[in-house]
Amino acid sequence: MKLVSPEIEAYCLSKTSSESEVRRELAEFTRANVSQSQMLIGQIEASFLQLLIRLGGFTRALEIGCFTGYSALAMAEALPDGGQVLTLDINEETTQIAKKFWAKSPHGKKVEARVGPALESLAQLKPSFDLVFVDADKQSVLAYVERALELLSNRGCIVVDNVLWSGQVLSPEPEDQSSLALRGLADWAVRQPSLRTALYPIRDGILVIRKDLY
Repeated sequence: MKLVSPEIEAYCLSKTSSESEVRRELAEFTRANVSQSQMLIGQIEASFLQLLIRLGGFTRALEIGCFTGYSALAMAEALPDGGQVLTLDINEETTQIAKKFWAKSPHGKKVEARVGPALESLAQLKPSFDLVFVDADKQSVLAYVERALELLSNRGCIVVDNVLWSGQVLSPEPEDQSSLALRGLADWAVRQPSLRTALYPIRDGILVIRKDLY
């Protein structure tokens, strides 16, 4: 299921601040040379992450699922000098691609990558992060969010990508495990009295979660 028509998406993109030259080159390289290039988040979603960082005055971001580094660089561009993006991924090959492009950007020095199983890396981290972007294997998404909440600052938020899963979460009886996991996360999060949630139909759906402190 295509959630937004190509025409509407093109219109939205034309009214969204443009991506940096390095990110444009990175996106073009990924689409031409890397399998599953649809995993790139794109400029509309990248701009949403950047706005969250700037509006919240965030200084430290955590990313679970780096791929070729587009979203990590987008977040780094929005962070102030001295800010940090820590990104986790299990794929050494795509992480090396990311590092090559980060090196071309003046914001690349803000990004640190760790390669290995994400849950193992998360267990080694200490609070706190202002923004946690979750865009990794979907079957582990609830475990990622539960750990992210432990690492999240009181002013921060978690953003989970692909929560609509091309509309497959609407199926009464989803057959694939990713749809079940993503729907289970959304069901779980909205029932938590200690959390505030909002699910937006941006690209393949993003779920924003923050602690309810008021």
